Amino acid sequence: MDALKISGLVKKYGDFEAVAGLDFSVREGEIFALVGPNGVGKSTTLKMISTILTPTAGAISVFGLDTVRDAHAVRGMISYLPEEAGAYKNLSGHEYLDFMAMVFLRDSRKAAEAAAYGARLSGLGPRLGDKIKTYSKGMARKLLLARAVMIRPRLAILDEPTSGLDIVNGYEIRKTIKELAAGGMTFLISSHNMTEIEFLSGRIGVINKGRLLACAAPAALKAQFSTEDLEEVFVRLTQ
Repeated sequence: MDALKISGLVKKYGDFEAVAGLDFSVREGEIFALVGPNGVGKSTTLKMISTILTPTAGAISVFGLDTVRDAHAVRGMISYLPEEAGAYKNLSGHEYLDFMAMVFLRDSRKAAEAAAYGARLSGLGPRLGDKIKTYSKGMARKLLLARAVMIRPRLAILDEPTSGLDIVNGYEIRKTIKELAAGGMTFLISSHNMTEIEFLSGRIGVINKGRLLACAAPAALKAQFSTEDLEEVFVRLTQ
């Protein structure tokens, strides 16, 4: 079964067409990357998949469920980490994970198990006892990623998961994503970091002006354009 299937997806804001007939699918257990220049509909697409925005036309299904008709059920299977996500800065890391686990799961036993799992995934150790306002950007992003996956979603949607992070923190987050995918979790990610995309992704969908230009494995795209540089593929496709 496809984890995600998008057919003829359109999103308009007045006369502006942000997404213009998008079609692609994501296989269960896959890490799929959606890439493109700024302002071409990537984040809008992720928000529609996450049921935050409603499509103007077309359809999105998550494990066979329609994101409009079955929105509540879809929300129970996914998690979404926006690029500009924040946390409650006056809570400690532990308090934040405990709170968010209860928000998502609403069962004290399941929430406690999820929060404990998130604490391990974050790798923050004793710093989880400190207030989030004392965290570096890398620490905060690790906490937010742990929050996104601690409920073990079937599909995790991550917008720029390592944006602005240093090499070590970025590597640790990418490693965590790979390990979770190996365990069966499906990921849809958006990133401008081509090295990250190549390391993580089984397939890449390249979009521009709301349309899909190419969809293939990194090696296949490089072979198609006779280059060893994924950035060159991206530039030639989008320009």
